[in-house]
Amino acid sequence: MTRDTAKPPLLIFDCDGVLVDSEPIASRVLAEALSEIGFPLGPQQAIERYTGISLAAVLAAVEAEWQRPLPADFRATLAERDRAAFRAELQAMPGVARVLAGLPHARCVASSGSLDKIRHNLALTGLLDFFAPHVFSAEMVTHGKPAPDLFLLAAARMHSPPARCIVIEDSVAGVSAACAAGMRVLGFCGGGHARPELADALRAAGAREIFTRMSDLPALLAG
Repeated sequence: MTRDTAKPPLLIFDCDGVLVDSEPIASRVLAEALSEIGFPLGPQQAIERYTGISLAAVLAAVEAEWQRPLPADFRATLAERDRAAFRAELQAMPGVARVLAGLPHARCVASSGSLDKIRHNLALTGLLDFFAPHVFSAEMVTHGKPAPDLFLLAAARMHSPPARCIVIEDSVAGVSAACAAGMRVLGFCGGGHARPELADALRAAGAREIFTRMSDLPALLAG
C-alpha cells in the first residue's frame, strides 16, 4: 500500500446543522424578522426553502419572490438577532466533540455562513480548536452551494484531491455541491431541523450513506 492510499481522507464538515444545531434557531429568527416587515414566513418554511444556501442567496430569493427590496439595514439587524439567539440557545451537535477528538483525519469546515458567523458559532460551542485555522466560507467563492466552488476551494487549500475528500452535509444544496466537486458525501440527519423525509432527499441528491448520530461517523469512515 502506498503512503497516499494509506493516509486518511480529508474530512470536510458543513457547520450549521452538522457541527452545531443552529438551523432551528436561525430559521425561527429569520421567519420572525421577515414576518415583522411584511414578508410572512414560518420557521418550517424557512428550513425547507433556505437550508444550506448563503444568506445573500436567501435574501435575494426573498426579494425575488415578493418583488420588493428588503430594508437596507435588514441584514445587519438579522445578524444581531442571530447572535443574541445563538448566545442564549446554541449547542454543539450531541457527541460531535468526542468524535472529533478521536478522529485521525485532517479536517476543515466549508459552510455557507459568513466566516465571522462560522468562527463565532464554533467558538461558542467549544469546537473551533478542532478546525482552526481551516475554516472556509461561501464568502470566499463566487458561487456558493449547490455549486462545487466552496468544496473545491477547501480541498485545494488543504492540499487534498477531491477524490480523497469526504463531505459531511445536512442539506440538499450541500450534498449536490459535494457531488459536483467529485467528493464522497455522508448525509447527516441528526439536527433539530431534520424531518423524516430529509434522508430520502439527501440520498436522491447523491449522499452515499445517511446517519443520524455523530457517534456513528467513525464506523462509516472505516467502511
